[in-house]
Amino acid sequence: MRRGKPEERPITPDLRHNSLVLSTFVQHMMMRGKKSLAVRLMYDTLDLIQEKTGKTGIEIFDTAMKNVGPVMEVRPRRVGGATYQVPMEVPTNRRLTLSIRWILSASRARSGKSFPEKLAAELMDAATNQGAAIRKREETHKMAEANRAFSHYRM
Repeated sequence: MRRGKPEERPITPDLRHNSLVLSTFVQHMMMRGKKSLAVRLMYDTLDLIQEKTGKTGIEIFDTAMKNVGPVMEVRPRRVGGATYQVPMEVPTNRRLTLSIRWILSASRARSGKSFPEKLAAELMDAATNQGAAIRKREETHKMAEANRAFSHYRM
């Protein structure tokens, strides 16, 4: 077992918009350590969103992140010999991580031309409560609602 928690590394906000959430998103987007490519793709995505909607890209991005983040999820809890799916509230840092993960996986699964176009389409859909990432959040909420009977087993 681990002796202690590893120290958290500070995340620097991105240069253009001074947003911590955006820089976290870029770090999740990054593959094989190519951060400059991930940053360029993200800024291209925000520019595409601004062209298509007329609003600033960071506004749509923030709205999408808020919309996709789940409020409740189920966690397995072992009681006696049975394992129950217990609904629990999602902490804010996990909510952010899940929304980033779901938006990225939904945009990568989309059929389209370039990644910025796919990501822009997914973010715009998520900002209007549509798309695959929102569907994933709804499934999570339905599961938590269905297992509400086991909520007295909270950890």
